[in-house]
Formats: sequence, structure tokens, C-alpha cells
Amino acid sequence: MKYERFEQLPVWQAAIDLAAAVYALTEQPPFRRRYSLRDQIERAAVSVSNNIAEGFERGTKQELLTFLYIARGSAGEVRSMLCLLEKIPVFAGLASGILNLKSRAESISKQLGAWVRTLRDSELKGERYVNVKTRRADVARRDRDEFLKELERIRNAEQPKAV
Repeated sequence: MKYERFEQLPVWQAAIDLAAAVYALTEQPPFRRRYSLRDQIERAAVSVSNNIAEGFERGTKQELLTFLYIARGSAGEVRSMLCLLEKIPVFAGLASGILNLKSRAESISKQLGAWVRTLRDSELKGERYVNVKTRRADVARRDRDEFLKELERIRNAEQPKAV
């Protein structure tokens, strides 16, 4: 599937949900008067979706990759901070919510890693480089691939079967 807008990306949607859940967590009483901790985890959580969006909008594969790496790093930062919260006794009452958020952040990291691997292996340069000539070449390549598949299917159908 080709995504036209970053809002359509499942990983961006998961990142937005993670940030909203982090904000809900930081509204809890144990975060009162712990401003720097609260601010840091909120900023890291928001950074995940923002970097996915910014990379998507840049228009080149290399810039998208750069921002996906940053987003993945921010997801790791969120997980790291959640690990810290697990070790601070005042947050013990939030253990199940913290565990849930760690799992969500890890899932986002895995999705971003898979996307990065796919992009690295892709010949696409990015939307900024797409023009009439590249579109025609892409259509010709797809037509050729379909033709070769059909030719292979015909060849296989015509071969006598061994008894």
C-alpha cells in the first residue's frame, strides 16, 4: 500500500497513541513535583511521532531514513525512562501502565526497524526525485515483470508432466 499522508501510517498512529498514553500516565499523582522527569518522558514520546512525520514529509529516502532512526532512538528513550520508573518506589502503583507503555514503545521500535530495513534495500530515492521519466520507467519495469511472470506460467503449463 502506498501512503499519501503520514497520518495514514500505522506506526505514526501507534506513536501518537503512545504519546497520548504517556501524557495520561504523567497526569498521575506520583509525577507531581517531578517536573524534569515528567517533561523528559513527554518530550521523548512526542518526538517519536514528530520525527516520523517530518521524515515522511521531507521527500527523500535518505532524509526519511535519518528521521526514522531519530524516531526509533526516541522510542528507546521512552523505554529507558519507563525502566527507570520501574525502579523508583513511588511509581510502584503504576507498574501495569508502565509495562504496557514499554511494550508499545518496543513494538514501535520494531516497526521502525523493519521500515528502515525495507527502505535501505529499496531503489526508491523518494518523492522529491519522482518525475515523468521515473514514473514511465517504473511502469515499464512493472509491465516487464508481469510479462515475465506470465511467460513463466505459460512455460510451466506447456511442459509435459513426468509420470
